[in-house]
Amino acid sequence: MTNTPSTFAPLSSGWTVTAMNPEVVPADLRETLTAGIPAAVPGEATLDLLNTGLIPDPFDGDNENKLPWTGDVDWRFTCTFEWHDDGNTRHDLVAYGLDTVATIELNGDPVAQTENCHRSYRWDIRELLQDGENVLTVTFMSPVRYSDAEEQRRGYYPHTEHHAFNQIRKPSYSFGWDWGIDVANAGIWREIGIDSWSGVRLAEVRPLVDVASDGTGILNVHVKVEREGHGRIMNPMDAHRFQTPVPVHVTLEGYGTMLEADGSVDQGRDETTITIAVPDAKLWWPLGYGDQPLYAVDVKAGADLQAEWKGRIGFRTTYVDTRADDLGRPFQIYVNDVPVHAHGYNWIPDDAFIARVTKKDYERGIRDLVESNSNMVRVWGGGIYEADEFYDLCDEYGVMVWQDFMLACAAYPEDAETKEEVEAEAREAIIRLSSHPSLIVWNGSNENYVAYAEWGGYKQAVRDDDLPANEYGYGEKGWGDYYYSELFPQLLAELDPTHVYLPSSPMSFTKFTNANWDTDGTMHIWDAWNRKDYRIYAEYTPRFADEFGYQAPPAWSTLVGAVHDEKLEPFGKQMLVHQKAMGGNYKLARGMRSHLTPGHLDDVSFGGVVNGKPSDGAHSWLIPTDNWDDIQDWHWACQLQQAHAMKFGVEHMRSLAPVNAGALIWQLNDDWPVVSWAAVDFNGHRKPVWYASRDFFAPRLATIQPRTSEEYRETHSWEGVKVGTDHFELIVLNDTREPVKDTWTVQRVTLGGDVLATQTIDVDLDATSHKGYTLDDAIVDYDDPNAELIVATPSDDSFARVVYNPAEVVDQSLAAPGEAFSADAKQVDGGVELTVTAKDYVRDLFVMVDKVDPKATVDEGLVSLLPGESVTFHITTGADDPQAFAAANVLRSANDLKREAK
Repeated sequence: MTNTPSTFAPLSSGWTVTAMNPEVVPADLRETLTAGIPAAVPGEATLDLLNTGLIPDPFDGDNENKLPWTGDVDWRFTCTFEWHDDGNTRHDLVAYGLDTVATIELNGDPVAQTENCHRSYRWDIRELLQDGENVLTVTFMSPVRYSDAEEQRRGYYPHTEHHAFNQIRKPSYSFGWDWGIDVANAGIWREIGIDSWSGVRLAEVRPLVDVASDGTGILNVHVKVEREGHGRIMNPMDAHRFQTPVPVHVTLEGYGTMLEADGSVDQGRDETTITIAVPDAKLWWPLGYGDQPLYAVDVKAGADLQAEWKGRIGFRTTYVDTRADDLGRPFQIYVNDVPVHAHGYNWIPDDAFIARVTKKDYERGIRDLVESNSNMVRVWGGGIYEADEFYDLCDEYGVMVWQDFMLACAAYPEDAETKEEVEAEAREAIIRLSSHPSLIVWNGSNENYVAYAEWGGYKQAVRDDDLPANEYGYGEKGWGDYYYSELFPQLLAELDPTHVYLPSSPMSFTKFTNANWDTDGTMHIWDAWNRKDYRIYAEYTPRFADEFGYQAPPAWSTLVGAVHDEKLEPFGKQMLVHQKAMGGNYKLARGMRSHLTPGHLDDVSFGGVVNGKPSDGAHSWLIPTDNWDDIQDWHWACQLQQAHAMKFGVEHMRSLAPVNAGALIWQLNDDWPVVSWAAVDFNGHRKPVWYASRDFFAPRLATIQPRTSEEYRETHSWEGVKVGTDHFELIVLNDTREPVKDTWTVQRVTLGGDVLATQTIDVDLDATSHKGYTLDDAIVDYDDPNAELIVATPSDDSFARVVYNPAEVVDQSLAAPGEAFSADAKQVDGGVELTVTAKDYVRDLFVMVDKVDPKATVDEGLVSLLPGESVTFHITTGADDPQAFAAANVLRSANDLKREAK
């Protein structure tokens, strides 16, 4: 699908960029940047500096700290181009993305001023164009200076991070985030060019769908046209001839169906709706629940039907159940009247420089989602409304989209200018995205209700002359709720009544409850990273957890490719440039306690940290060098801890189904090389947590969880005290539309493979159903939990085997790698086959293929083996030494981290 008309001609060459306030530019660059350098459009000023070799890579080392001046410059982009009249009546300058505050001039004449990166613009320039040479300039004001000036003018509105990103309609993340680099700059980040047309053009096309009870698909195509005389120049005497009726023709085609319908935009109007009914329409389903049939829609308008829009739609219904129940209020998504468990990731812009993101990047990202069994992605509100290709791919692969509006972690002004801009961008986003079958949820803001209620400083009193003249003559400064409570619902009611809307994330749907209540609506869980052991997840009963996560470094090659400290360690100068979370590397090590290292999370006070580094310098406990060899062990331990934390959290949440209806991890991707919550690093390397998510996001999942019987609850419940657990269950989840009958063999075994107890369980599950089966005492009564496992094996290979570890790695009697397994590697066509055979229990085997070849990929990861079992890793690589992949620092496992091998 594309929203770019065939009549559009981009201006993509002949651009230069100059600095308009050279006094803020380093002295050695002033002359060059005053004269101008070649510019790429689409592009950004900082990228032009990088491409011409004037600055070092901002992503490398600590270069970020050397380049803040790039955000203080007023940049002017200039294009000289040839234009000749082609006989069309209208010639519009169209800009699909200007970042952000810009003045546009053509041949020295003013065209417009813009203040919003999140929308496109169109201007009638037929009276400004001249035959032959033309000069177009786009002059951007420094976003940093602009936002600071607006804060002085409007007053302070609370926000996270160190820039006033809420004072400018620019992607918030570009000013830096707790995972993002600060590279706020300016540029023409999407196409700009001239659209030449005659008669009419299709200004808006909104194909909205419904499905009748008898299976008939209903397509309502809402069409809005612009007649050629509606631009900036029109002789009033000619107005009547621009108000004639406009014919519209709609074609729908697919799966043996070809239907057509005609309509007309009446005289004096600019909108119409054309309806097509599709008998027995094939339904679009989320990944794991069915197929994703898409129908082609072609809309033509005009006397000669010369204006055309092409797109695709999918027939499906969707709604969310938030009706009160005994626990609170759910957030249960239904697609085609089937309850869907939503699981997947949050998505941030795929590059700190948004102009560089291509269709190939989107294809990689969606592939990462699909191959991890994710059926939903949340487009986070501190980023951008993504390009059409992103949503097209989600349509094709069945990835449901939760779409935030672009307001995050801040209070937002409610003055007339900001209201106008937010409405314009939201209106455009709704019109552009509403036809995508993958779009399920519209969300008004990220964490802004929680911020208002809990973060402090959001409630600001202002003098209100409309209040009675008494001691209460003060009102409250607007903080953005107008957008969430009024504007967005009104726009959606007008433009897209077919989707779910919630004002903010997290969001409770019961008055007087906490906005981030686990039993009510949606929630974010961040104490498991910031201040609590990740086992705290088990104390929550989240109805829908749409943001939670755990950090880890990127792949080794990505880390050392960007961090070059003389001694690589967690608190090196460059390492900390690539760790944006407050106390991040401290929290990584602190969180390992009792899991991978001895002690407990609270053994060391957080108060000893200054700027993310222990103030006393005594932090040897962060890397237990007496047992771990070096920073590579720290790197592996952090990655393993991330995988364990997310596995623990997600399996707990999914085991609560249908009480829990969703789990979206923060986050899938990175926008630069950084220690972060991402499952896939900036260079596309999949971390161990990604491989873990492929298992715990599987449509059919089994997990062993502690549970509380009713008998125990009746005899052990105390008012205000959470009841403990008294038994374990094998929880079997079938999140598909097909029933399951299966027989499971559950065994308690030693790490050496001896069977100590056996239980057989017959599983019978309906479609989209879940059951728990109590495990026998003989299975869970360990002789030595450090030396035993529970292994549950299905007869149906649509489920993965469950290996339950009753002990943490630090306590488990794991054999040293040399005693636990053997490895053999051989060259094959396209790469290497690495086969590992277990002699003892091998926990969480992972191949860091990028250490041998940064371009290598591997199909398997985070595999546990029982004695006598083998696994073959298929590695795609051009490396010519297969044995390098079997090296100790490449082939990793939890066994590596044992303090004392058994």
